[in-house]
Amino acid sequence: MPLPAALAWTIGAVGAAAMARLLTKEWQRVNEALRAHKPAPAETVSRDKLPKLRRDPRTGVYRPE
Repeated sequence: MPLPAALAWTIGAVGAAAMARLLTKEWQRVNEALRAHKPAPAETVSRDKLPKLRRDPRTGVYRPE
């Protein structure tokens, strides 16, 4: 005896809603785990402390001043 169409659609909709809720919770769990392992921000370096580079006219290589 086949299911009436309305009952089959209702069962399908309830199943889809349950699957969406499960996927949403899993997505949030994974994102929380990823945020816990997020690396610390890199330390900033002042550009004034970096050596200046000057191009050697004979070789074309950049070298510190």
